[in-house]
Amino acid sequence: MLSKAEIENLLSEIPDPEIPIISIKELGILRDVKLNNDEVEVVITPTYSGCPAMRLIEDQIKEALGEQGIEKFKVTSVLTPAWTTDWITDEAKKKLEDYGIAPPEKFSPDKSLLDPFGPKDLRCPHCKSKDVKMVSQFGSTACKAHYKCNDCLEPFDYFKCI
Repeated sequence: MLSKAEIENLLSEIPDPEIPIISIKELGILRDVKLNNDEVEVVITPTYSGCPAMRLIEDQIKEALGEQGIEKFKVTSVLTPAWTTDWITDEAKKKLEDYGIAPPEKFSPDKSLLDPFGPKDLRCPHCKSKDVKMVSQFGSTACKAHYKCNDCLEPFDYFKCI
C-alpha cells in the first residue's frame, strides 16, 4: 500500500480536463486522501455543482489508483465547504496566465460577481494591459468570462472569482 503522501503525489499529476495545464490538486479540486485500514478514500470538491468534468476526474482517479494496484478505494465528492477560486495555487494562477487565461483575483464577499464591468484589476494575459473589455459573461466554460484586450486586440478568458 502506498502512503498518503505518495497517493497525493500520484493524484497531483491528473490534469484538469477543461484546463489541462493545471492539475486537479493545483485547482483545489483534490481536497484530501484518507487511508482507512486497507481502503483509500479520495475526497474531491467540484468547482461548481453540476460541473461536467467531475465524472471524468473520478474516472482518472480510479484509473491512477488501479494502475498502482490499489483495489479498495472510493471517491467521495463533497460540496461543503463550497469550492472557491482562492483554492487555486499561486503556481497554477501563473500557469493560467502563461496559457492565456487571466487568473482570478482573490475573492472577497464584498465584490460583486455580477459587476457588468468585471474585476477592477484585470489585465490581458498576453500584453499585460489593463485596457480590456468584457465580450461575454460566459467563456469557453461556465467558470470563465470572455474578454478582449483593446491594446493587443487578443481575445482571452478570465477565470471568474467564486
